Amino acid sequence: MSKEHKIFDEAIIYIRAGNGGSGCASFRREKFVPDGGPNGGDGGKGGDVIIVGNENINTLQTFRYQKKFIAQNGESGMGNEKTGKGGENLFIEVPFGTEIYTETGQLAFDITKETPTVIIAKGGRGGLGNTHFKSSTNQAPREFTVGNFGEEGTFHFKLKMISDIGIIGMPNAGKSSFLASITNAKPKIGNYAFTTISPNLGIIEYNFQQIVLADIPGLIEGASEGYGLGHQFLKHIERTKMLIHLVDVSNEDFIQNYYIVRKELEEFDHTHQSNIALEKELILLNKSDAIPDSEERLKEFKEQTGKEAFLSSNFHPEHVEQMIERVYRFYIG
Repeated sequence: MSKEHKIFDEAIIYIRAGNGGSGCASFRREKFVPDGGPNGGDGGKGGDVIIVGNENINTLQTFRYQKKFIAQNGESGMGNEKTGKGGENLFIEVPFGTEIYTETGQLAFDITKETPTVIIAKGGRGGLGNTHFKSSTNQAPREFTVGNFGEEGTFHFKLKMISDIGIIGMPNAGKSSFLASITNAKPKIGNYAFTTISPNLGIIEYNFQQIVLADIPGLIEGASEGYGLGHQFLKHIERTKMLIHLVDVSNEDFIQNYYIVRKELEEFDHTHQSNIALEKELILLNKSDAIPDSEERLKEFKEQTGKEAFLSSNFHPEHVEQMIERVYRFYIG
């Protein structure tokens, strides 16, 4: 894959919590106190590594160059029964929807708004100072313990965006423009084969409710088998509640293009044991402003597919308002 099409929705990183500080072996050394006892303090706890979900982050770009995250160690104990300072916790921010897998491939954590914070690695406990070892038979103990090691491991982060609606379709179906017109999103828009090189998010606010939409890059035939970019994004709509399928009605092969995308959804479901193709689907025949016979093509689409569809245009304000209401009604229906 070319560098400009690199997608940062997976990362493998090494994480280590801080080690606990060692306990201290010391004795009271005060004037006029000839038999000073042990007063070694305990070591400080190592810092935890904590994963925090952040709704303002959409990719795992942070981990493109930084692959190791190590929390601070605890400090050693000191005399006068002073406990060493604990290591500072290390916080790592990720997008909501990030799944975290262990080296064995087991899902360990799923960062969502319901579980926005998890401790992925616990810091080691501090060692004991010699004060703990004093007894009637051992008045001057020199024993102490070292701190425990912090937890560590290599983890595989996989991002599955959390959105209510996924926008799908062939390249250049107008998905980015559609998202920009009906939401607050400002995606990069252009007329080339893979307009979107990372999923864009937008929010519809209607009837005091917020609905999050994700613009999924255009699919091509064979996407489910690894061709193009689209297959890498299909997993991002596994969490959605519905799909908006944009079809470029100005393209002579618009009906065939609709079936190509549907086939890729079904193939992806079969390969990955998901249910994307079963989600409810709002079909919009987009770019209807570009041709004079859009109404005839709408009728043709319904006759050949047996499915309900609607004309849409990203450039007519009245169409945009209708689309916002239609999306909302379809979503809650």
